Amino acid sequence: MKISKTKIFIVFIIILVLQDCQSKNDQYHSPLKFTHNVYPLLDTENSRWFYFTSASRPFGMVNLSPDTEVHGTWGSGYRYKIDTVKGFSHIHAWQLSGPSVMPVTLQSTNNSIFKDYYSKFNHKTEIITPGYHQLFLDRYQIKAELTSTKRVGFHRYYFNKKSSSPAILFNLNGQLGPSKMAKGYIQLSDNPAKILGKVTNLPTRRRPKSCTVFFSAHFNAPIKDVVKDSITGNYLIIFKDIPNDELLLKLAVSYTSENNAEINLQHELPHWNFDKIVTEAQEEWNQLLGRIEVEGGTAEQQRRFYTDLWHSLQGRRIINDINGAYPDNTGDEFKIGQLPLDKNGVPLFNHYNSDSFWGAQWTLNTLWGLVYPEYMYEFSMSLLQYYKDGGIIPRGPSGGNYTYVMTGASSTPFIISAIQKNIIKENLDFIYQALKKNHMPGGIMGKAGYEHNTNIGGGLSYYLKNGYVPYPFPEPCNAFHLDGAGQTLEYAYQDWTLAQLATKLNISDEAGYFFNRSKNYVNLFDSISGWMRPKDLTGKWMEDFDPFKFKEGFVEANAAQATWFVPHDLDGLANLMGGKENAASKLNNQFQEAENWGFTSGTSHDLETHPEYRRIPINYGNQPSIQTAYIFNYLNKPWLTQYWSRKVASAVYEGISTNRGYKGDEDQGLMGSLAVLMKIGLFSMKGGCSTEPYYEIGSPIFDKITVHLNQKFYPGDKFVISSKNNGPNHYYIQSATLNGEKLNSWKIFHADIIKGGELILQMDSIPNKKWGVSVNTDSSSQ
Repeated sequence: MKISKTKIFIVFIIILVLQDCQSKNDQYHSPLKFTHNVYPLLDTENSRWFYFTSASRPFGMVNLSPDTEVHGTWGSGYRYKIDTVKGFSHIHAWQLSGPSVMPVTLQSTNNSIFKDYYSKFNHKTEIITPGYHQLFLDRYQIKAELTSTKRVGFHRYYFNKKSSSPAILFNLNGQLGPSKMAKGYIQLSDNPAKILGKVTNLPTRRRPKSCTVFFSAHFNAPIKDVVKDSITGNYLIIFKDIPNDELLLKLAVSYTSENNAEINLQHELPHWNFDKIVTEAQEEWNQLLGRIEVEGGTAEQQRRFYTDLWHSLQGRRIINDINGAYPDNTGDEFKIGQLPLDKNGVPLFNHYNSDSFWGAQWTLNTLWGLVYPEYMYEFSMSLLQYYKDGGIIPRGPSGGNYTYVMTGASSTPFIISAIQKNIIKENLDFIYQALKKNHMPGGIMGKAGYEHNTNIGGGLSYYLKNGYVPYPFPEPCNAFHLDGAGQTLEYAYQDWTLAQLATKLNISDEAGYFFNRSKNYVNLFDSISGWMRPKDLTGKWMEDFDPFKFKEGFVEANAAQATWFVPHDLDGLANLMGGKENAASKLNNQFQEAENWGFTSGTSHDLETHPEYRRIPINYGNQPSIQTAYIFNYLNKPWLTQYWSRKVASAVYEGISTNRGYKGDEDQGLMGSLAVLMKIGLFSMKGGCSTEPYYEIGSPIFDKITVHLNQKFYPGDKFVISSKNNGPNHYYIQSATLNGEKLNSWKIFHADIIKGGELILQMDSIPNKKWGVSVNTDSSSQ
């Protein structure tokens, strides 16, 4: 059969079009498409020491990045508006910093370089992506590039051929972020291109014991000279010749010994291929970010979503070596602990440094428990390791030691959520006893914020005797957050979570005991004012009570925000308010007022105490009221949950900017996690701690969300959320199906999601006030 030239031409055009479509499709499914969507500079004008990270791996011991401010916990690290690099430090962790280095060129070896070494840089020459950071040091005409493995920082510096002697300044003494660094020293080794050293983080108000960081550093060029400054105690490493004007530095850290730092380096980075490590770092990030794929929305919304997801995996850091050795500072004397190993000598889990899990019940519990169960497992096992070593499960450990950051027993719901989701299946009786200890006299509930040496500020004795913690606190106490009403609400919820585990283990008498304690919130509800109201030791209500006064009896909140902190018994709270209709009206009024403020106390955490901003009735810039949009589900008005959760997500957690991002305290992934959950339309009011954990459906902003399940933990392959007829104003669910079956409930059980399947939501701009109403909330069950 003859084929005309015209047909051949048409076929040729079709092939070209298909190839072009395939090319675009391949680009969309690029191996690094998720990391390319991350905007690391988000909110960096307001960042704190552990907030910003660039050249790091997920939860890496090393989180290498440039520092433009080096003094203090707040307002330090990488601050976008400061145009001066003051070093590249390897550890930006909760109450910890580590070796800081600065490449320089020398006109002479005079000691002025030890005090005058900062360099300007320009953001126009800067490239940042997860696992990589590049900038140009104007003063020295040095192009600096950073990347890392889990425990090794990798530097590549290009020196100008006309520059004087290349050198690297090691700053091991003086203030660095939250810590004063001391006792820093360097020693040469038999290898002319290697040094060993250590630096000690002196105690802080929050971390009461010293913590030493050991390191091993290898260069790709021999060392010409080492100069120690007698005043600062810092060191200058000078090189004579570097190959092709390119100086490479590999610096591995350890919290146990120089030898283990060297083992970390040899295991993780035995070669000198910088570009290979950059690619591997980006691939690791890409794999984790790709656990959730979103379609629809705007390009900016997608970019912000993956930036939020990236932040949900930030801040908390590994502290054990590759061989399982870790620092144990829980006792009177420092010890080197050893994690259990598998048959191949690999630790069964990693040990972590971490800020508090305060607020994790609405953030990390849900996101990690669904999407990253392996990390929820590791963190739970790490918290239990602290118990085995020191006798208490921490709420925020630093350097292998307790810090008693924040209040309550915030680790209890985190670990119980992992148990209820079958992420942890073994030794449950042991775990229950470990958790229970924190809820009894001598446990962590007895300690207020940073109360290292006493057990009174938590007010647990009053809570057990009177059913509430008094405010003002009646005894002298050197601690933070002595806010009795807020402490009471927190303890009541955490007692309820412990009752759920006791129920699971058939310890009925103790389940009843903790369930009764969980009702203590009732003791602080003032029916006259309609708010939770502090009481003093005699039971007298606070005089001149103003529900909008900040931090007067409530931890980092006012009464209007904190009154709704009863996630375990919203039916009971509504009854106190005169019924669900009254409660819903009250809360809706609060949201309407809060919308005028943008739902946050200003645009950053430091504005929270501003005389005007502190009076906001709902604050999505801090943890105490970030659950409130989902309360409407429990008040038989799910359309208001859909409306307000979408409004909050759009107002608070949208946009790509250096001067705002979370408008408050991001706290090592807590706000990033919350933003992700609100945007995919899944939440968990009870923190996943019910005997049968479930999620509440909100209002997804994307047309399609695919959650790829970890099949080492869950049986399903993927869970898809499809929103039909979605759009900027299409907040409302009209109907829903789950795996083809009609769903008229805003509840969806964890056990159903992890089997895989598809939730289809039909959306519109008009609320369907019949969908999802009168669902059994089971608020008061044990």
